[in-house]
Amino acid sequence: AVHRVKSSDAALEVATATEFALTGAVFSRSPAHLELARQKFRVGNLYLNRGSTGALVERQPFGGFQMSGIGTKAGAPGYLLLFVDPRFVTENTMRRGFTPDLDN
Repeated sequence: AVHRVKSSDAALEVATATEFALTGAVFSRSPAHLELARQKFRVGNLYLNRGSTGALVERQPFGGFQMSGIGTKAGAPGYLLLFVDPRFVTENTMRRGFTPDLDN
């Protein structure tokens, strides 16, 4: 899809106004426009001056924000934490009568 806008700022406003944020791409010869995209284009995978389809398997984690996911990227550090139930158990071992040798 192509949508004509008057400036890079306007393009980012259009792009970030959607409910989805899986992948975004920016093509520009201006380093300033690319830096603006790095800072303000909130997507799971941002592609600069390259095709926007397909993360490289085992090289680029994949996932998005908003209606495109929860932000955690498949294959990224911390991904496995989505599949665990964190539990913490605290016991006061200094209580009176503590006997570690006792089975009951």
